[in-house]
Amino acid sequence: MSTTELKHIITEQLMHINDISFLNKIKEIIESKLSEELYPLSNYQKERVKAARQELNNQQTISNNDLHKEVNQWLSEK
Repeated sequence: MSTTELKHIITEQLMHINDISFLNKIKEIIESKLSEELYPLSNYQKERVKAARQELNNQQTISNNDLHKEVNQWLSEK
């Protein structure tokens, strides 16, 4: 059975359940699963991710080791 088929079956079955306590528990389970998978980003964060992806595509990156060298050099000059 595919995921889509299973979702359809569950949805159809939920339509026939009127037990509010049971439905609230199902809602809690679903929300806890969604919160594990989704992390809401602000518009600023989305723009920063977009910019970072563009930098990566344009090969405007630096290795972690090179970055540490630059920071250490900068700190030693201060």
